[in-house]
Amino acid sequence: MSDSGAENADKGTDNELPEKVEPAKQLETSADVAAQEAEDVEEYLKRNNMVLLDYEKQMFLDLVEADGLLVCAKGLCYDRVVISILKAYSDSGNLVLVINSSDWEEQYYKSKMEPKYVHEVANTATERERVYLEGGLQFISTRILVVDLLKQRIPIELISGIIVLRAHTIIESCQEAFALRLFRQKNKTGFVKAFSSSPEAFTIGYSHVERTMRNLFVKHLYIWPRFHESVRAVLQPWKIQSIEMHVPISQSMTSIQSHILEIMNFLVQEIKRINRTVDMEAVTVENCVTKTFHKILQAQLDCIWHQLNSQTKLIVADLKILRSLMISTMYHDAVSAYAFMKRYRSTEYALSNSGWTLLDAAEQIFKRSRQRVFNDQQEFEPEACPKWQTLTDLLTKEIPGDMRRSRRSEQPKVLILCQDARTCHQLKQYLTQGGPRFLLQQALHHEVPVGKLSDNFAKESQTREAPPSNASSKKEPRKEEVSSSQPPPAAMDELAQLLSESETEGQHFEESYMLTMTQPVENEPEIDIKPDPDVSIFETIPELEQFDVTAALATVPHQPYICLQTFKTEREGSMALEHMLEQLQPHYVVMYNMNVTAIRQLEVFEARRRLPPADRMKVYFLIHARTVEEQAYLTSLRREKAAFEFIIETKSRMVIPKYQDGKTDEAFLLLKNYDDDLTDENAKSRQAGGQAPKAPKETPKVIVDMREFRSDLPCLIHKRGLEVLPLTITIGDYILTPDICVERKSISDLIGSLNSGRLYNQCVQMQRHYAKPILLIEFDQNKPFHLQGKFMLSQQTSMANADIVQKLQLLTLHFPKLRLIWSPSPYATAQLFEELKLGKPEPDPQTAAALGSDEPTAGEQLHFNSGIYDFLLRLPGVHTRNIHGLLRKGGSLRQLLLRSQKELEELLQSQESAKLLYDILHVAHLPEKDEVVGSSALLAASKQFGAGSHNRFRMAAAAAKRGRR
Repeated sequence: MSDSGAENADKGTDNELPEKVEPAKQLETSADVAAQEAEDVEEYLKRNNMVLLDYEKQMFLDLVEADGLLVCAKGLCYDRVVISILKAYSDSGNLVLVINSSDWEEQYYKSKMEPKYVHEVANTATERERVYLEGGLQFISTRILVVDLLKQRIPIELISGIIVLRAHTIIESCQEAFALRLFRQKNKTGFVKAFSSSPEAFTIGYSHVERTMRNLFVKHLYIWPRFHESVRAVLQPWKIQSIEMHVPISQSMTSIQSHILEIMNFLVQEIKRINRTVDMEAVTVENCVTKTFHKILQAQLDCIWHQLNSQTKLIVADLKILRSLMISTMYHDAVSAYAFMKRYRSTEYALSNSGWTLLDAAEQIFKRSRQRVFNDQQEFEPEACPKWQTLTDLLTKEIPGDMRRSRRSEQPKVLILCQDARTCHQLKQYLTQGGPRFLLQQALHHEVPVGKLSDNFAKESQTREAPPSNASSKKEPRKEEVSSSQPPPAAMDELAQLLSESETEGQHFEESYMLTMTQPVENEPEIDIKPDPDVSIFETIPELEQFDVTAALATVPHQPYICLQTFKTEREGSMALEHMLEQLQPHYVVMYNMNVTAIRQLEVFEARRRLPPADRMKVYFLIHARTVEEQAYLTSLRREKAAFEFIIETKSRMVIPKYQDGKTDEAFLLLKNYDDDLTDENAKSRQAGGQAPKAPKETPKVIVDMREFRSDLPCLIHKRGLEVLPLTITIGDYILTPDICVERKSISDLIGSLNSGRLYNQCVQMQRHYAKPILLIEFDQNKPFHLQGKFMLSQQTSMANADIVQKLQLLTLHFPKLRLIWSPSPYATAQLFEELKLGKPEPDPQTAAALGSDEPTAGEQLHFNSGIYDFLLRLPGVHTRNIHGLLRKGGSLRQLLLRSQKELEELLQSQESAKLLYDILHVAHLPEKDEVVGSSALLAASKQFGAGSHNRFRMAAAAAKRGRR
């Protein structure tokens, strides 16, 4: 696609719209008025201390002018645009809500705002109402927001707008879409601005872009790829100095990679041969080595998983295992990779896989993996990672030499970026201990039999000096806890478990390390001439353990710094790299692994600094050329480019209704209304030609338990036009009518409730207080609607839970009034609830909340003791139809015993029931003939052995017990 075409498609103007959307109308503060009146946006941003790049200014202008969805490339970071919008609305006269943010995003944005405008979410409802009225910025969980909107605790008309982060996750049934629908129904002037940095997510599914925009109530789509002309114009003048260093891999690694790819190709062809009718387009060797392989497979096969045969499931499991073997070979050390491969060369695993271990290529994989650790004489001589020596040359030779050539007086600051915490820990151990010592430690840790050391390895180990003392360190990173002696993982049947990253469980490594050289490079020029990688010249700085880079730099101001950092951390997410760059201001960056997001973050950081070419940082890329590492990086670039081209093409042919923004009532008229024309016509036909007066219509109501707002069902119920009443109730989950109570159970909840007995107690309460109790068994819409046979239920549970159907049968026998409803998805459940409410009275919230509590209510049944109620139901002749009359007029149990059979007949309204009850209370029931014979035999036996026989047995048992003591 040409650049001009991309630019026109990315401008955010929708030619198909006949009218232009009016600007946001909630700009009431002085800052907002200034934003409208300022002719020069540069002056306005500078006045408010908002430093943005040119393309970020355009993003800001587009979103201030009209609501929309902004999709930018990974690494371009819309965070400063969000901060600028938040600052523009930071005033007590505005109430701005930020939803769908992660924990680290919330902390980051709060740190950039003035504290007086940011309010923490209160715990109690009364306190939240007060905080809402104070205005400002609110980072709130969507579940709390939905409940407050439904209960009208928040002034919806006074909300200035809502900012939605990670907009690619907004689907029709999620809580965020529910909150936006409630907001837009009663607020026609507030803004909705959505952000996303995951273009690939919009290519999954049918019309994902259109559906997301419809759920967000926005009409404009702003697209900002890396190849956008404005982005290139900003980043090109400040281009970083990049140096690619192609590191060759060893012959053994090349052989292992080739054989793994050969087996992957064979399994891919096999799975396509077995499933000719299933769309397996996404299952390719190229996708098998990418990081998102498990997501691709899950989206492709999850809905048809129950239809696949066992061989297909084993192949899917083996593809995931082979990818793990490839990652271990390319990124881990030789000893760890060998220990990991040993887990899959066992009899147990050979009997449970698809058969790939029997191939000749598999034998070569295991053989080559062992050769990387032991030489021909079976002596321990592991090969070092290919990138270790290149990294050592960079730190001890290339970078110090470049510093002298550039005549910089300050010490070099080097940032080494890794893909994960394990690689980061590996490099830290290598730099502080040296390769031989680290590999020997790994062999001892993974219980690899070392045996005899080779002469070369023994010489290297003996010449190693003791590592620098780290007594000042407050803690050391814990090493992995997974032992290679554990049994190999069996092939899993559940797709979600199968695709989980199980090989990293039980491990914990630090995500950042700060190192320094024990001897300054300037005082040791011979290091640049003859570097000795076996002599450690690095030691750790413990200050970084508290994430205090400034303190770490102040500790050693005259020594070189080497910082090891992952691309993103659990604490700060992808903003960790930007934070580290601002604090460290590195001269050199070493990309130990390739990452698209990190490279663009470096480009943006350099464009913000605007330094001359001589002062810009140099970036070294360490990459294995013509390997799966390079292919995975190129694949990620290609997939992102294809995703943006797809979004641009979708936007060019997208038809957006004028009412999609929800600022008119047309958007909500399309929702299914309970009082449709069909009901009116049926009513008129029953009223003699429709001459009867029309009764006022009432919106149907459904009482929903507060705990149910974790599911998607309340959102879908509201979308069908029913009013949702959130309430804390003790009986049931949904109250549809005064007689209908529904207890909703997913498959996992059903299994747990049946095993624990909790479901029995819940059914007792429902049958006691409601005439029509219902047990709703709801399936996942992405899983098969199938309980027996190949359904995952029998595979994700033990044999003790395999008789779920039998337990459900016992449940229906104990509770005759209980009705079971099977629902394939929450969508079907919402439709079912609507049909169950047709022509039925509305439930009373006060009555529903009081049922099950100790307080008396107007309900007839709660006038009586529940224990007496259950006892009478167990007597012959007493059932649910006549028990109420018996409780009202029967008096006490003593009075019931004094009544005649005729009086009982009047109470129970049945001659047969009265006779059964009278007989059980008055007639002496003699034992049956067989019982008499058995009792006589027992009595004769006791006389034969004598009365003391039991005592003799007891005495012998007591003596034996004393002997054991």
